[in-house]
Amino acid sequence: MKLGAFSISLSVKDLDVSKEFYENLGFTQFGGSMESNYLIMKNESTLIGLFNGMFEGNILTFNPGWDDNAHALKVFDEVRKIQQKLKTRDIKIINPADETTSGPASFMVKDPDGNMILFDQHL
Repeated sequence: MKLGAFSISLSVKDLDVSKEFYENLGFTQFGGSMESNYLIMKNESTLIGLFNGMFEGNILTFNPGWDDNAHALKVFDEVRKIQQKLKTRDIKIINPADETTSGPASFMVKDPDGNMILFDQHL
């Protein structure tokens, strides 16, 4: 399966403090805004999302259809096809994408240790 760009989405207590910390590690702001309560930080091909008050815990995130610069890929596995494949492998889908639609959609799964994984297609 082609899962697209990978990032980790971190639930942070203080967006300003977290932004400064990751800037000190060499990350720069790539997306989001302080007003929206989230920032996407980038260092080379590594992406970290900093989210304040949007969800609990940290989430592994895949963006089908995007490369690590948020550019559209010409060839990718559509999020609903990924969802269908995972269902056939007896992986429980959380908040499933509507398979009768097309375009942007998302769904989540939990790994065996309870870590959340988000598949979030923007195209």
